[in-house]
Amino acid sequence: MDFKALLNFLTALNRNNNREWMDQHRKQYKVLRDAFIQWLDSMDSRLGALDPDYYPTPGRRGINRINNNLLFHPDRPVYKDHFGAGLDKAPGKGDFYVQIGLGESLLAGGVWRPAPADLSRIREAIDYDGEVLKGILQKPSFKKMFGTLYEDRPLKRMPKGFSADHPHADLLKQKTFAVVRPVSEAEVLSTNFEDIVVETYLELLPFRTYLNRALSV
Repeated sequence: MDFKALLNFLTALNRNNNREWMDQHRKQYKVLRDAFIQWLDSMDSRLGALDPDYYPTPGRRGINRINNNLLFHPDRPVYKDHFGAGLDKAPGKGDFYVQIGLGESLLAGGVWRPAPADLSRIREAIDYDGEVLKGILQKPSFKKMFGTLYEDRPLKRMPKGFSADHPHADLLKQKTFAVVRPVSEAEVLSTNFEDIVVETYLELLPFRTYLNRALSV
């Protein structure tokens, strides 16, 4: 995958973020999109060989649209400034997210703003054995790679049904259970970027397994 060509295209698109420019350069976009899908297929196979519970996710199924949703966010540009995709994308579970873009490329995983019923399941799991999740989050290699949970406006008060002095109050107040590893342009363009993706996936696995188990109850 020629990520340099992808980034150059995104740079030009960002300067000309309109349908007319995209229509004039759609052939180039499709070539890059197809190449990214092939790269995702390769990563899909590689990750699947490492994780017996991996959910096969072909690139065409995992890739996100480049168009922004202007119906709900009319103030956004017509097109995104990145290519993004979810792998290990089982229905009703949290996926492994890959984003290559301008200013911010990243690898991430977990559950982004789960629906109320799913959020309730995760909180019930934390109430039952939140020390397991805390152990995962506090593992030195995990903290070094991801830092802390993604900050997404946690509740100020405890959710209904849980005491204010709950030992895992900090986790129960969360509304998003995801972590992010930023990757630099130099890393994306390096010859070992796929190894970085694999390393990240494996470090994330216990965290995602915990959440997906909770969502399966």
